[in-house]
Amino acid sequence: MEVLAPAGGPEALRAAVFAGADAVYLGGPAFGARANAQNFSREELREAVAFCHARDVRVHVTVNTVLKDRELPQALEFVGFLCSLPVDAVLVQDMGLFSLLRQRAPSLPIHCSTQMGLHTPAGVKLLHGLGAARVVLARELSLEEIGEIRRACPAELEAFVHGALCMSVSGQCYFSALLGGRSGNRGMCAQTCRLPFAASGGTGHDLSLKDLSFITQIGRLEKAGVCSVKIEGRMKRPEYVAAAVSACRRAADREPVPPGLLDHLEAVFSRSGFTQGYLTGKRGRGMFGVRTKEDVAGATEKVFAALRGLYRGERQKAPVGMALSLAGDLATVAAQDREGRRGSASGRLDGTGKTVPAARAVQQLEKSGGTPFYVERVEVSGAGPGVPLTVAGLNALRRQALEALLSARKERTPIPFAANPLDEPGRHMTAGYTLRASFRHVGQVPPEAKALGAIQLPLETGMAELERLRAGGCPPIYLELPRAMFGAEREARQRMEACMAKGFLDFTCGGLGAVALCRELGARAHGGFSLNITNTCALGFFQGLGLVDAELSIELAGREIAGLGGALPRGAMVYGRQAAMLVRNCPLANSPKGCRGCKTPGAITDRLGKKFPVVCRERGRWGVEVLNSVPLWLGDKPPAGLDFGLCRFTVESREACGQVLGAIFQGAEAGFPYTRGMSRRGVE
Repeated sequence: MEVLAPAGGPEALRAAVFAGADAVYLGGPAFGARANAQNFSREELREAVAFCHARDVRVHVTVNTVLKDRELPQALEFVGFLCSLPVDAVLVQDMGLFSLLRQRAPSLPIHCSTQMGLHTPAGVKLLHGLGAARVVLARELSLEEIGEIRRACPAELEAFVHGALCMSVSGQCYFSALLGGRSGNRGMCAQTCRLPFAASGGTGHDLSLKDLSFITQIGRLEKAGVCSVKIEGRMKRPEYVAAAVSACRRAADREPVPPGLLDHLEAVFSRSGFTQGYLTGKRGRGMFGVRTKEDVAGATEKVFAALRGLYRGERQKAPVGMALSLAGDLATVAAQDREGRRGSASGRLDGTGKTVPAARAVQQLEKSGGTPFYVERVEVSGAGPGVPLTVAGLNALRRQALEALLSARKERTPIPFAANPLDEPGRHMTAGYTLRASFRHVGQVPPEAKALGAIQLPLETGMAELERLRAGGCPPIYLELPRAMFGAEREARQRMEACMAKGFLDFTCGGLGAVALCRELGARAHGGFSLNITNTCALGFFQGLGLVDAELSIELAGREIAGLGGALPRGAMVYGRQAAMLVRNCPLANSPKGCRGCKTPGAITDRLGKKFPVVCRERGRWGVEVLNSVPLWLGDKPPAGLDFGLCRFTVESREACGQVLGAIFQGAEAGFPYTRGMSRRGVE
């Protein structure tokens, strides 16, 4: 079991390594999902990789944000630099970058970031088949669901074991972007969810979850099929990193974790304690929490001082063999690790007649304090009962040999990288602009819908209603697959098969797992906004997967949409309440009664009194969405370069849906409060 530690900066890196991490993950100057962490300059990255490799610690670098066309060349150049070091893996979210790296650096291990929101067997199998070495699983999975993925696919599985839990599925949170233009998908999250948002019967902080801690249960993660346990916290102090790594190291090595260490870990950072909720399947009120004054008060200097002791010196974990040989008037000490790397130092024999007994010489060569090595064997050749050296001279040769070995261990063969110029995206030629609409339920579909190019309805819509619409002259019907299919992939596949048997062959896909199901069943796939397509290469990637067309990310500005090239038909939302979050633990369930089984959408209220609707599918089994407080309106000014616009109806009545469509068809004013979203300003 690999213990994978965060390193927000050089001091945290040393804390992780000296406390016993097998691997670290860190970010460079750009393109990391924690832009506000200290992060590493290029020279610091070079030093960090050498430092870690000398100590048998692997280095994973995050390049896990979505990228714009203008950023792809710089991102590729940066990964080329990482290959020259070389790092042990690169974490990626953007599918355009993923596809480019598979072409340019096929031997580079790519880890799929948790930002991809992978939570189904089919989705993980798809990415593994495309060349991903490892998948960082969505944090919302239970142990049972992780086991289901493990049985379906041989990809390496990485799972979080300790640290902060986002309320939203990673990669599916747009709250910070919607309210302040700071995109969580681009590493700029403003942690909107930690602000007061109140649900009826809740605590007033109904989007804030406690931190996860599953350290003492690491064996259960291993049994489920996880090969790497990940500690969250690239913005945390080195003392936090050392405490979490030290506790995980003991648990992974099947040693008891001292209660005092766990107490210190909670004291240094927690939010009303910890939760194991998602992994155990026990969601609800018990998972919610905020950072209280008592939590802050627990992080005393006495606690920090105790934790600094965990990383005060080298951790001796690398076995070496030492050899002393005498030839002529030279003594040579050589150190060699198990991989055959070698360091040596030679010196002239002492001419004063002083000798060190052979047994004492062995004892001196067995010492390796202050280094990352421990000596597993010593050989002495060419010496009699005494070695003609002083103890100080022998110690100096040993130290020099170990330093030479440490330096040799830093050297690794660079990963081949094809640094070809990236083609210009060109200009997309549209075939004409049409309008589509998505409805949360069939009762919202108004007569005006007959003029649409297509309508989208939930997969769970009754067959009789679908056939009635089709018989009544409705435009083509696309069935929306759930964005969240935690443990429900088999059910979704069965419903798809039933629909396809009746001639409904088109499905919209909001995640890679849904795309994978369409590929398996031979269905026609249409991409949703939550695929987070922000560049031309990503459009090409999804076209290669067989998508018929795709809705672009809601975080793109109109000018960015117009600049996208490629051939895949594309669209964008022009009306509707944009999704702020996709969650598995409903904020409305943060009450003593738990899930209410809402017959109509509920809402949460912010500190300014604005209400954000909360809607769910299949009583939350297929996900819960928190929606923006005001609808987007671009019906009068759709961005240039689109093949279709999409109206997304969620909380509207049938009459209101008809009025919105009528206004668009007639070029009329909106007639209601609205936002232009990110169509003008875009996001950071």
